[in-house]
Amino acid sequence: MANRSNNKETFTLVLSLLITLGLLGFGVWFFRNSLPFASKQQTQPSVNSQPNTSQAFDTSSLDTSLPNPSVLTIDGSVTIVALMKQLQIAFNPVNPSLPTTYGLPNGSPNGTNKGIQNLKDGKVLIAASSRPLKSDEAQAGLVQIPIARDALAIAVGVNNPYKGELTMEQLKGIFQGKITNWSQVGGPNLAIKVINRSPDSGTYTFFQEVVLLEESFAPDSANFTTIKKDETTSLLRALGDNGITYSTVSQLENQKTVRIVSVNGISPTDQTAIKNSTYPISRVVYLVVPRKTSSGAKQFIDFAISPSGQQIVQRVGFIPLK
Repeated sequence: MANRSNNKETFTLVLSLLITLGLLGFGVWFFRNSLPFASKQQTQPSVNSQPNTSQAFDTSSLDTSLPNPSVLTIDGSVTIVALMKQLQIAFNPVNPSLPTTYGLPNGSPNGTNKGIQNLKDGKVLIAASSRPLKSDEAQAGLVQIPIARDALAIAVGVNNPYKGELTMEQLKGIFQGKITNWSQVGGPNLAIKVINRSPDSGTYTFFQEVVLLEESFAPDSANFTTIKKDETTSLLRALGDNGITYSTVSQLENQKTVRIVSVNGISPTDQTAIKNSTYPISRVVYLVVPRKTSSGAKQFIDFAISPSGQQIVQRVGFIPLK
């Protein structure tokens, strides 16, 4: 009987201790989480994350504490050079005391990738970009401001006997060197000559990400040429009767020596298809600045996204943001 009584007392004591500890634990949890300064876990978005969309950027969030420059220097995309030139001309009467240049040296833009690098190195104050910022560029304190919509067009020479369309899968095969003859896509028995853009081009980077799904282009060979300098004129001259290349649609749609090829049955000249991203190689173009900049740089950006600036966007052949 004594052993049974002792066991019962021990069980009661242990149970009471467990209940007490449980109540104490709950009390501590409740106390900590009820205080106004209680520490609560929250999921915070990365300060460096930037959506690759055309959503508006609030330029009032820029730090404009830097002094205004004597010249507003800009470098970057070759494929939007016509747009940038027209924005420069229209901006001049807005602020006559702040001249602008585009390219290093002036008039010779170096492409998106080099332009952004020149911005990071402090050689220019704004970069014009035909692709979204990469994560390391955003982490370096750069921000992107959408200014227009655009699309890449696939071009062949006007006398190319291939008259069909292409799918995204076929494009990927052509630019990776897996499809090398027009007969493989329903055309004549004729070698495909690929004329690829310079790696300095943001258009090159965008095409690689969207069409090649970030895989590599084919290496240069007898029928695959990567041009050294980012310019469109030399691309088009090299097409001949069997070549293929790509560029911004605004640079190609009025060219008499080339023909634009529809992709997935959709033409990039259809502005509605670009606005709603039905055309598969659509994109947004940007102006890029450090978050800490000058009021003059902000003024140029504000002009580009203003109604007057967006009229220029449309007139040059790009698509306004709204």
